[in-house]
Order: sequence, then structure tokens, then C-alpha cells
Amino acid sequence: HRAAGEHRGWLRAVEKAAESAAASGRHQEAITLLERTLATPGIPPQARARLAPLLARNAVTGLRSDQTVEVLEQIVRDADLPPAVRGELRLDLGLMLSNQMGRFAEGWRVLEVAAAELREVRSVLAARAMAALVTPYWPGASLDVHRGWLIKAAAAADDSGDDAMRTAVLANHVGLAMSWADPEAWDLVERLPVQSTDPACARQAARGLCNAADSAVWLGFYRRVDGLLTEGRELATRSGAPYTEHSASGTRLLQEWWTGQWLGLAKRCEDFVADTADMPFLSSDAYVVRGLLAVAQGDWGEARAWLSQRGTFGTENLPVPLGATAAGAVIRLTLARQEVADAAEQARAAWTVVADKGVWPWAAELAPWAVEALARAGDTATAHSMVRDFAQGLGDADAPAARAALTWSRAVLAESEALAEGRPDGLPAAAETYRKAAAAYAELPRPYSQALTTECAARCELAADTEGVAEGGAGESAAAGAGEGRTGPAAPAGPESSPNPATTASAIAELESCAQHFTDLGAVWDATRARALLRTRQPAKKGRPPGRPSHSDQLSPREAEVAQLASSGLTNREIAATLHLSPRTVEQHIAGAMRKTGALSRRDLTHRL
Repeated sequence: HRAAGEHRGWLRAVEKAAESAAASGRHQEAITLLERTLATPGIPPQARARLAPLLARNAVTGLRSDQTVEVLEQIVRDADLPPAVRGELRLDLGLMLSNQMGRFAEGWRVLEVAAAELREVRSVLAARAMAALVTPYWPGASLDVHRGWLIKAAAAADDSGDDAMRTAVLANHVGLAMSWADPEAWDLVERLPVQSTDPACARQAARGLCNAADSAVWLGFYRRVDGLLTEGRELATRSGAPYTEHSASGTRLLQEWWTGQWLGLAKRCEDFVADTADMPFLSSDAYVVRGLLAVAQGDWGEARAWLSQRGTFGTENLPVPLGATAAGAVIRLTLARQEVADAAEQARAAWTVVADKGVWPWAAELAPWAVEALARAGDTATAHSMVRDFAQGLGDADAPAARAALTWSRAVLAESEALAEGRPDGLPAAAETYRKAAAAYAELPRPYSQALTTECAARCELAADTEGVAEGGAGESAAAGAGEGRTGPAAPAGPESSPNPATTASAIAELESCAQHFTDLGAVWDATRARALLRTRQPAKKGRPPGRPSHSDQLSPREAEVAQLASSGLTNREIAATLHLSPRTVEQHIAGAMRKTGALSRRDLTHRL
């Protein structure tokens, strides 16, 4: 038709083909056809008014490229479009900017305009725009603002009489209620019409289930996630909602990270990033999880790259809980590098984002690191304020991950203040608080967090039995980072100290267990750090001849540890902080490891070890 100059027939054929593709779930095929058509100069306004909403509906439901957003941004500026069509397009554009592109501020403004435009001409779609503004994950608007939009959206959906729109509002209500641990949240999940035969209702119900699964991960209800994700993904597949399917995959990666399912997790993250290359925001969960793995493995260069989304979009646009998690990891790295002032500034900025939002369960992955940074920087007043606000914000909410993190944060404060004030008698109380946090993480379960907090408890017990423990001051305190960033190991017991042999033996046993758990998980950096602290307290093996053991051409245990960390990208100063060595000693160990293995560079050590 087009080649023959029959433009009307060509556009009718395009519309028919796109509708057919959409009906059979081939959204990307429809998107590609419609994008190419609408980008052609001279399309009559009437045809644009028919084809553009079709493109937008497919784009919101399926997976799309940046070009779709560019096309829609041009079309909504067309003064000849009927107001109802322009409002519908603006709604879909706002959804894409927010949900797929991660451009939250722009998306929020577009959705507000769409809600106003559609209120009189398309009340059903006005309700959809309002429902989108209920979603709490975006930075900026507070929890109370989202609650206000929920009231408006629910009223508009009820007035419309449209079941699919009521379900859309309910799906977003589920996400909002679950985010702050509303006691009614689980009842709302049960109200989702998962048995509906209407594909539009089924798609919204699938989204509601996946919203609930994502919130359950952040709250710490890991055992409930499997059922929600399985049902949500199956329903999304049956109803033709690939975007929902992909978002569920990101939630799964987060669950696997926290529950210790690390075998092959790095590759699963990288594969997911590759599969969603056109929409990096959709793969933001995978970027953060991959960065967290790199931190634990000691590959700090890679960690920073992944946590910053590899420059695909600004990390300030990350959903609030994900941004707080990434910020916590970056603060941890900064502390380990002894850059305490920078860590404190990062902590203040990240905490402001969470506090402005007011969804306090989302502070869980940030709080211990932020409190640590402020305490080590000497700003104990702000550190106390953080813990107080966190506790008050949680209230009596059923949010087990956040409650464990609150206990962890209190332990950090107790340890920091005992060290800063030279009160070694305060460290056993800090150790006990760390153990309470570890027990809470064991219940979830979160094995990595459990091992970190257990290591902290053991460190406090050992330090309490050491003369002169306060000499390092606040700068030696460490949040659940379990000792990274310390200036040196605990000093050996002096003649005037009275260590408790039973307590020391118990703490050493805890450390040994932590080192093994870290090793089993693949947390190379953490395992190395725990073993380094162990060596400062364990007696020499009986029967060993005096002097240093000879390893001839074999790497000594210390050389192997240093080489492992060096090959992963840590600097000499970072390795020294982790292992309680001087940078000069680290340099000597690296030289020895390279000589014995024949490695040509620090990176080459990876293949020689």
C-alpha cells in the first residue's frame, strides 16, 4: 500500500497488524511497527490519534526502547490532537518515564498533568494516572503525598465502574501498604482478583502480586516471596505482561542475595542486565546485587562500577529502597578506605532521601553504615538522631529486616561510644546487642548479615579483654562491616589486664565460625578479614620450631591472602586496613607472591593462585 502511494490503506494495515500482534502478546513487534510508522513525516492527525495510543499501550505493557519515549514526547506536543487522546498519551508517557526509564521527576510531572487533563474527558484514565502517583518507590514525594493520591485514585476508580481500573488502584494500594508494613497489607493482597478471566484485570492482579513480593523482600518476609513471585509471574505470562515478568526477576535476585543463594548469582545478574540492555532502569536490581557481591568478594573497583549502575542513568533516580541499599554499600567501602569524612557526607545525603520519603523500613540497609560513618566522624549527635528517628519511624510495624537493622545500629553506637570514651567495660553490652541482631537475622534467614553481626560481637568481646582497647578511639569502631577500616588489630593483653579465658575462647570460636560462613558464601574479603583478626588472638601451634616457618616456593598463608585481595583490585592501603598490616608489609607480600607464582602483574595473580 505504501509503495503504491495508498497512504490510507497503508495506515489501516499498520493499525490492523499492530492490533493483531498485541492481541497475541507480541508487544515488541507492535512497538517496532508503530514507532517506525509514527516517525514518518506527514502522518495525518487523525491517524496519529489512533496509532499513538496503540503504541503507548504496548509500550507500557511490554518492553520498549528509548525511541518510544521520544516519539510520544513529540506527539503530545501536537496541538491538533483531541484532548482525550493527548491525555491518554501523556499518561502512558509518564508511566514509561517513571517505570521503564527511571526518570522519576519528569514522570511525576507528566502524570500530574495527565490526571488533570483526563479528569473531565476520560475519568477511567484519570484514575489510572492518579493510581500511578500512589507508587511510593520514586524519590521525592513523601508517604503522606502518596496516601493522598490513593484516596483520589480509589474514588475515581469507583466512579468509573471499571473493574480493571479498580484492580490497578488495588495493585498500587498493595505496594503502598506493604512498603510501610501496614497491618492491612496482607489482606489487600488476598483481595487481588487472581482468578479473573478479563486479561486487563489479570495483568493488574499480576502486577499487584509482584508488588507484594518486592515489598516482602524489603521487609524481610523471604519465605513468603516464593509463592507471591511464582503466582505473579505465571499470571503475568498468561495475561501478556512481560514488563511485570522482568520486574519479578529483579525481585528474585534481591531475595537470593539476602538469603545467601550466591552460587551463580553474579552471572544471573549479568545475564539479566544483558537481557534488559535497552532499559537499564529495569535491571537496576541486578546492578545493585552484582555490586554487593563485588564488595563481599573484595573486588572494590567492580563494586563501585556496578553500584553506580555503570553510568547508564543517575543513581539519584534509583527507587528509594534500592538507592539506600547502594548508598550503604558505598559508605561501607568509603569507611574501609579510611575516608571517614566522605563517608559521613554520603551518609547524611542518603539518610535525607529516606527520611523525606518517610517509609522507614527502607532505611534497613543504610542505617548501620550511616550510623557508623557519623560515629567515626565524631558526629555522635547525628548518629543518635538517626537511630532515634529510625526507631520512631518504625513504631510497632511488622518489618523484621528493619528491626534487625535497628538493633545492629544500636550496637554500633554502643561500641563506638565505649571505644571513644575509653570504657572497655561497655563493650560486652555492645557484643550482646550485636548478638541480638545476629539472632534476628538468623530467623529471617539472612546468613551474610548474621555472620557480619556475629563477627562484630566477637570483636567486641576480644577488645573488652584487651588492655588499652580505647587507644584507637572512635576511629576504630566498625559497624556491621565487622572491622573493616580499623587502624590495627586489638592490642595483645598486657600484664595488668585480666582476660576471661572462657569469653575469649567463645569469641574465637565465633570468629572461626564466621570465617567459615564467609568462605562458604564466597565472601572472600570478609573471610580474609575474620581470619586476620583470629591470628592476632590464637596461640602458636604446639610443636612448631621457633622462628618463621619456611614456605620455599609455596605461598605462605599470609601471602595467599594478600595476593587474593590484590588480584581482586584492592590497593595496598585497603589490603593493609583489612588485614591489620602496614602498607610496606603488604607490598613485600605481593612481591613475594608474584615471584613465587611467576605473575606478571597484580591482576595476573588471579590466574596464578
